Amino acid sequence: MIVRPPPLPQATDGNQWKPGWHYRAVVWSVLLAAVGYLGFALWSGWRDVLTAVEKVGAVGVATALSLSLCNYGLRFCRWQAYLRALDHPVPWWPSLGIYIAGFALTTTPGKAGEALRGVLLKRRGIPYPASLAAFVSERLSDLLAIILLTLVGLAAFPRLQPLIAVGTAGVLAAFLMLSHRRLLERLHRTPGRGHFAFLIRQVSQVLLQARRCHAPGLLAAATALSLLAWAAEAWAFHLILRWMGMDVPLSFAVFVYAISMLAGALSFLPGGLGGAEIVMVSLLVWKGMGSADAIAATVLIRLSTLWFAVALGIATLLALRGRTRQAATIQGARQDGIASREEWR
Repeated sequence: MIVRPPPLPQATDGNQWKPGWHYRAVVWSVLLAAVGYLGFALWSGWRDVLTAVEKVGAVGVATALSLSLCNYGLRFCRWQAYLRALDHPVPWWPSLGIYIAGFALTTTPGKAGEALRGVLLKRRGIPYPASLAAFVSERLSDLLAIILLTLVGLAAFPRLQPLIAVGTAGVLAAFLMLSHRRLLERLHRTPGRGHFAFLIRQVSQVLLQARRCHAPGLLAAATALSLLAWAAEAWAFHLILRWMGMDVPLSFAVFVYAISMLAGALSFLPGGLGGAEIVMVSLLVWKGMGSADAIAATVLIRLSTLWFAVALGIATLLALRGRTRQAATIQGARQDGIASREEWR
């Protein structure tokens, strides 16, 4: 009697890929967002966008992309600090692949799709509450940094103060919730078997984990990293405006970029698409820039930041998928070899 051995256990290297909802989510979120953004770019006129690219030049585009890479690198350092605080450190190279892969779903509402990292981290033995706690801490840190950056131009734009107030209130409410450990523990013990009670328990568990990412020292370091990260992209925006012939102070560019990101975040539209662009174009036109140039500058900075991140995320995700398929093929060959040896016995 020939007995086929059981399948070999799959390696939990964090690069496994199982087709499912996350792959379909990547495809649909990117396609829908890309179609909408393509419509926006066509409406603005491709000639204006191409003219803007010519004014900026290859060196300028490379500089903007490099500053975006600085943004991603600083945020990755913050991500690693959060994972260590949660007692789930991951070696930097595989963790970098997982982190960048999450950008593939940046175009989901509120960037919620970046929680895809939790799926990849789960295969390294990291539970979902921990990865979600790191994700929530990231979003909160980003929002805090963006609000702080808007303060450089708050006095010059009183009409936008309510928008900043809403974002500030959200951040304060989140920190207030995180500060009440006993309340979160009580919510975590919510009785009942219904869906609502289950949701309350899960959310409170994630927030209890997230508290560990907001110790005073780590909070200060994470805020500093976030400020530097988003200031890098704001600087890229300033350089693009200067290269296009608009002489504006750095403080104006920082404020416009930050308030646009805040508007996009609070809109909960995919990737902030629409909300961020409207605010950015409106403020540039208010400053005296022609509408065509304002739209072209907006498209160019968003291509250099948001869509550059999406492209890197998709490429990394496909690379992870290819490595997983290769590993599965090798594993299948090993199983066939073991079966053949059993048959010869």
